[in-house]
Amino acid sequence: MIYRDSASFGKRQEYVVVAELLKRGFDVYMTLVDDQGIDCILRINNKTYIDIQIKARSKTAVQWNFFAGMTIKPYNNYYFIFYTEKNDTFWTMPSHDVVNLAITNKNGENAGKHSLTLPKSDKTDKAIKFSKYKDDNGFNLLKHFK
Repeated sequence: MIYRDSASFGKRQEYVVVAELLKRGFDVYMTLVDDQGIDCILRINNKTYIDIQIKARSKTAVQWNFFAGMTIKPYNNYYFIFYTEKNDTFWTMPSHDVVNLAITNKNGENAGKHSLTLPKSDKTDKAIKFSKYKDDNGFNLLKHFK
């Protein structure tokens, strides 16, 4: 499929992730503006909400498992859901874990920002380390959030 531009791709992929969350029984609230790094909010119960930032990479991207230049101020109820279209995989990670697992760029236009590389296959040590965030395991982190 040919995408008109990256903004429309990003918005479509946000809806792919939101649809997956709804399919899994989450109450999802969409934000009108993404000016705080929050694409949607999950209501876990009457007192518990989780802010979600969605990041996606297309199947045609050369570095389809690499997410660069992220500005992250982690807090407990702030999660990222990364979607890699090439292998149709969701990675759900607490923001603190994203910061700990990412590299922090030392120089250039993205100095101080974080870049995360997700595993390309299930057969590496990195894949084992990231398995708790992948697909069902990752979505279960949201379900059991306290």
